[in-house]
Amino acid sequence: MFGYISINKQEMKYKDFDVYHSFYCGFCRELKERYGRRGQMTLSYDMTFLLMLLTGLYEPQTELSCHRCVVHPIGKHPTRSNEYTKYVADMNILLSYYKLKDDWHDDKKRTRYVYAKMLEKSVSAIREEHPQTAALMAENLSIMSNCERENEQDLDKMAGYFGQIMGQMFAYKEDEWKECLYRLGFFLGKFIYLMDAYEDIEEDIKRERYNPLLSRWQHAGFDEECRELLTLMMAECSKAFEKLPIIEYTDILRNVLYSGVWCRFEQVRTARAKPDAKMTAVE
Repeated sequence: MFGYISINKQEMKYKDFDVYHSFYCGFCRELKERYGRRGQMTLSYDMTFLLMLLTGLYEPQTELSCHRCVVHPIGKHPTRSNEYTKYVADMNILLSYYKLKDDWHDDKKRTRYVYAKMLEKSVSAIREEHPQTAALMAENLSIMSNCERENEQDLDKMAGYFGQIMGQMFAYKEDEWKECLYRLGFFLGKFIYLMDAYEDIEEDIKRERYNPLLSRWQHAGFDEECRELLTLMMAECSKAFEKLPIIEYTDILRNVLYSGVWCRFEQVRTARAKPDAKMTAVE
């Protein structure tokens, strides 16, 4: 369930992309420093949104520096980091760990099992530091696995479990903004779960795997039905976002919420609509 919460680069100003990328690079550096190469390999753009959201809301002191890395070996590039970079790195490791375990459960890919084992020590430490979030994540993912085995077709129920996980992650503090942050994360989580099911439907049918959209697959207007469901999720997510008193980075955050999250949907829908499209997952 990664790769859905990103920017629409074509609709973003150059200066905003530079800022966004500096947070991404700071996030990457944090993963490497805290968890080594194995942690850095879990890097994705998705959690950069949470990092910038919390930074924009709480306005912590943010360090701007320049570094070289394997991807940018020739010249130094700017990185931004603050107290929330560490938190987001921890959450990214947790999500990646459970995603690897889920891949092992679904496809018995040995590499996923080995990688998950490599992260176990780090995950153990994160559980101690964030016990409530880690416990909720483990419990809900276990419930989801049981529901999958029972072929649960209640889409709202299944998406809600993942929504609760994301809501808990977003509600960083016990303060006046907790409810808005939780709702934002909750509906973003439901969007991610539904989008993942939409993208994987053909591959899941081929491999005889669980998919909550299976009963809707043969319906006329399947793509439009999915778009409507996803639009409802993002409408609620965006409504919660607009209640937050964020001044800085709003153009970047809105780019993600109003445009970026739809890029993957359009890629999948367009590929699926081609006359020679085969019944396989879109790469």
